[in-house]
Amino acid sequence: MSKTVDYYFSPMSPWTYLGHACFADMAKRHGAVIKVKPADFGKVFPVSGGLPLGKRAPQRQAYRMVELRRFRDYLKLPLNLQPKFFPAPTDLAAQFIVAAGWAGGSDAAMRLAGAVLRACWAEERNIADAETLGAICKEQGMDAGQLAAAAQSDAVKAGYEGYTEEAVARNVFGAPSYVIDGEIFWGQDRLEFVERALAA
Repeated sequence: MSKTVDYYFSPMSPWTYLGHACFADMAKRHGAVIKVKPADFGKVFPVSGGLPLGKRAPQRQAYRMVELRRFRDYLKLPLNLQPKFFPAPTDLAAQFIVAAGWAGGSDAAMRLAGAVLRACWAEERNIADAETLGAICKEQGMDAGQLAAAAQSDAVKAGYEGYTEEAVARNVFGAPSYVIDGEIFWGQDRLEFVERALAA
């Protein structure tokens, strides 16, 4: 019987970017179903004890850069340590991903999420910009106009808010988080444990 993974993330999280492709491949190998649930971590952090990057202690910010460099080099993924358009609002990008999932299923949502993450961290593109998001959709073979309209709809906005509320209710506190059978695995560096859970 295939497992289901609830995938909570931010479209601007570098850690989500670093693990996204690996997670997608892993889920496919194990026949797992991914429920793609971008969440607003600006609302998750205040109730979970987290702080936005700019408010973290200097030593934590410095170590974050060390870890980003380590994982970039280890995974051999292109990653700009200080991208041009970071930080930026993520709501619209998240809503595009929700809309893609509702229109085309999990595979479409995963594909668009990967492209959005890559646009921010490897391509120096502004994922808060509607035109940029539309261009990314077209690059993925998606109907940009349809997704742009859906992304601004009350239904998709409510869906995005619902994923955020669900993340809080399930004690998710960081991105990415993978939830399998009620168990949380936080961070792309826990993917080995995710795989064990999928294989069990």
